Amino acid sequence: MNHIEFIEKNVREILIKQGFSSSVAQGVAWQAIDLYKRMSQASKKGAIFDDVMRHAKAWADKQVSKTEITKSKRNQPKNQGGLF
Repeated sequence: MNHIEFIEKNVREILIKQGFSSSVAQGVAWQAIDLYKRMSQASKKGAIFDDVMRHAKAWADKQVSKTEITKSKRNQPKNQGGLF
């Protein structure tokens, strides 16, 4: 596995675990590879994957609609006891 395959595989897996669809995750993985190829250096030593992942997460957030985000993040209300 070379460095480009590593970025594609790990970005896709992380985004799918975070609840994004596989098509969005694949498209974002391609964007992450494109960013990696264009980058000249990381923001700090050894943080190239972190920079690419931050860009990929921002790109993925822009690819989904507000209803998909609220639907996936909505939790069941918890039973909170009353005061009395």
